[in-house]
Amino acid sequence: MSSLFASLIFFTRLPWWRLYDSPKEAFEHVVDYWPLVGWLTGGTMALVLWGTTQLGCPLTVAALLAIASRLLLTGALHEDGLADFCDGFGGGTSRTRTLEIMKDSHIGTFGVLGLILYLALLWTSMLTVPVALVVLFDVTAKCAASLITGQLPYARTAAAAKNGVVYVGRSWQSWLLHSLRCALALALPLALCVYVGLSYAVYLLPIPFVVELLLMLWMRRRLGGYTGDCCGALFLLSELSLYLAAQFLT
Repeated sequence: MSSLFASLIFFTRLPWWRLYDSPKEAFEHVVDYWPLVGWLTGGTMALVLWGTTQLGCPLTVAALLAIASRLLLTGALHEDGLADFCDGFGGGTSRTRTLEIMKDSHIGTFGVLGLILYLALLWTSMLTVPVALVVLFDVTAKCAASLITGQLPYARTAAAAKNGVVYVGRSWQSWLLHSLRCALALALPLALCVYVGLSYAVYLLPIPFVVELLLMLWMRRRLGGYTGDCCGALFLLSELSLYLAAQFLT
């Protein structure tokens, strides 16, 4: 329970700490419960998208509002990670230099271009995707991105990490528990998609895991590990791959 609340506190701006004050060690496991946070973040996007269109808002504006709602809810945490990832992997030529660039609070050319391309592709692809898929895509991408803590070591020390926390790796027992958490997180949005006639969504589910695997291999080669920024980039790019793939099925 403490790790779940820690994940909600860490990945959103809502005052969950007023309900439960998680101990510091619980934040070492926030990635394990990240997929369950997708119910909230993806559900918020879907609700805003559906609600604004029902009120007569043009779909182009409704999609922007849906994206903005998640940005506000998360404090643009993942987008900040994507920008730092693009700057580091785009401008860094060594492990040390890549980590230095990613820790720099200033955004560079690669970060700006990466955010522009990401947001443009997300917005345009959302215009043709059924609302029910929005929740599924968010949760599935978080499931894929959350695998990284069991695949690679953390690339920084706790003292050098931006948030002062090093995420804990996984034993085979924790891998089993995490698989069950991911299955639980996916069950509800996937059942909803099947119920409303979007059964083809099942065929899209492996895509973000392939994207995560390829990015993980790149991170292992460049850094020998991952950082919090890498987690944010993994989530957004895995989710984007679902939206882009859905263009061929919707």
